Amino acid sequence: MEAEDGSELCFPQLQNTSCRKPAVLWHEAVLPFFLMSLSTLTVALNLLVIISVSYFRQLHTPTNILILSLAVSDFIVGLLLLPVEIILKLSCWFLGDLACSLFNYMAFIVTSASVGNMVLISMDRYVSICDPMHYTARVTVNRVRLCVCMCWLGSVSYSGIFARDRLSQPGKYNSCHGECVVFIDYVSGTVDLVLTCVLPVTVIIVLYVRVFSVAATQARAMRSQISVVTHRLAAGSKTMRSELKAARTLGLVVVLFLLCFCPYYAVSLAGDNTLSSSYVSFVLYLFYLNSCLNPLIYALFYPWFRKAVKSILTLRLLFPHSQGSDLPAVPGRTIADDGCNMCSIAKLSSAGR
Repeated sequence: MEAEDGSELCFPQLQNTSCRKPAVLWHEAVLPFFLMSLSTLTVALNLLVIISVSYFRQLHTPTNILILSLAVSDFIVGLLLLPVEIILKLSCWFLGDLACSLFNYMAFIVTSASVGNMVLISMDRYVSICDPMHYTARVTVNRVRLCVCMCWLGSVSYSGIFARDRLSQPGKYNSCHGECVVFIDYVSGTVDLVLTCVLPVTVIIVLYVRVFSVAATQARAMRSQISVVTHRLAAGSKTMRSELKAARTLGLVVVLFLLCFCPYYAVSLAGDNTLSSSYVSFVLYLFYLNSCLNPLIYALFYPWFRKAVKSILTLRLLFPHSQGSDLPAVPGRTIADDGCNMCSIAKLSSAGR
């Protein structure tokens, strides 16, 4: 059965309350293939990150635990959010109102957890670069694991506050059967905008401005001590260079996240009524794209990740004692091994200020 305008109904038996199937134009038919490819690539790349950090003992460092947590949220985006977005783009919602509410709830959790992970990564780099002498004492594996657990539990609880109406009354805001919409009132939207966007982004920017300011000072200190360098200071210089490289790499991750994340929340600030549906879709896909970019950055800048992936793809994980495989320098590990050297570099950088 068809509706009056010729489009098919999602539920023909419910003529008066059924939604109409979305009309897909020829140029929009290509989008699902792109989203499916993006979903597959996102799942595969982040799964490699998860296996690498979880399996190899050498990668069990505070910084990599944060990378692992971020990879888990990105993995959920590729495994769940992107495929559901394809369904919403091509067809009606046939999974029921409760499934719609649960999907929106999961989207809230992943978004807030991703933001929390970025804040934790920024704090980790801040302590590593700005206070290296106390890094090993303040940033331990157990403390970082606790912070990650609190981040995810906080995201679940925080998102539950916004999704409680939709979970208790599924389909409350749907205008017809076969629809899955997200409705946030003005007050809740404003609070969410401040807590999930404005405050975290401000903290991230302030911390990284400080990180790169101190990093520039320390780089000058390392260059100035070349003529009087000793073997011990040379090792400390190598350690600091490794940490500065990690700061730049994770800084790139943070910058790309902000570029993909801020337009997503700009939609909430402007309101859907003032923006075209194509722009709303674009910023949503841009946010999803970020989940695929992070592991690509690790592959480009982290030798340990490339070697770990090679071991995974060649099935070396099946060999005995493969967990202890020797990998290239890992961020967050060099500090623990060369704390005294880091103290020497820190003193030099302090003298150069």
